[in-house]
Amino acid sequence: MPPEVSSRARALLAGEWEPPPVRDASTVVLLRDASGLEATGLETYLMRRAATMAFAAGMYVFPGGRIDEADCDIDLTWAGEPLDAGRMTAGQRQARGLIVGAVREVFEETGVLLAVDDSGRFPTEDAAWEEDRTAVAESSPALAEVLGRRGLRIDPGALPLWTHWVTPEVESKRYDVRFFVAAVPPGQHARDVSGEADQVLWTSPGAALGDYSRGHLPMLPPTVATLADLAALPDVATVLASASAREVRPLMPRPRLEDDGAIAWDVIDVRDGSVVVRLPAEPAGSEVAGA
Repeated sequence: MPPEVSSRARALLAGEWEPPPVRDASTVVLLRDASGLEATGLETYLMRRAATMAFAAGMYVFPGGRIDEADCDIDLTWAGEPLDAGRMTAGQRQARGLIVGAVREVFEETGVLLAVDDSGRFPTEDAAWEEDRTAVAESSPALAEVLGRRGLRIDPGALPLWTHWVTPEVESKRYDVRFFVAAVPPGQHARDVSGEADQVLWTSPGAALGDYSRGHLPMLPPTVATLADLAALPDVATVLASASAREVRPLMPRPRLEDDGAIAWDVIDVRDGSVVVRLPAEPAGSEVAGA
């Protein structure tokens, strides 16, 4: 962590730092099965945030962003099973917003539209695709018009919850982020159209972790942890099938004071403050300061 962020840990423990409030956000881990001469197996899509960004500049992230109020109240048609708001540690309205925001952000940033027709099929890209994406990027409520005109609805089963992380209290901006997983539908392809990234890539979770360990792909702990979860899984079908069986807890790194006065770090369950794991070192990097 940068020195100013690390110093806030001691200030937090001394009651001299007031943690900023958290804002809800959604992230979608886009997946595909690679098949070719150069790569096989599971791959995921990573975006490097531009150096000019005010949050996580220079860091490799999954697509996503903060939830707008319009995401919670937008009038849409839904498909599939009812939302499991409790699993998201959210109220029902909030859970709707998290799913809608995930669909909206991914469409805005990558051109992938995670919505289905009455038969449960995903749409394929057409001549009006980019025009619709631009409209949603310019105005969140436009998502309802685009889906309605295309006869599409949102199915939460198409992007199951995978994990849940909260920005540490020592950061100056904080987010409460649900991570969803989703396959890129046939007839669609992810590309860099957000203006927030200066580089994108498809890579296997194992390769991404290797590049991270060598200092080539700066990433935040939740991204690294998610890739580590995925690295042992062979394909998209296995990821999607295993998502619903995962225990998802809202996790957050939190500092604590050792007997000798040193600062140590735990990952806690935000709901009750219980320690999930003790970290061997402070979190790497800063969400706000970036790489």
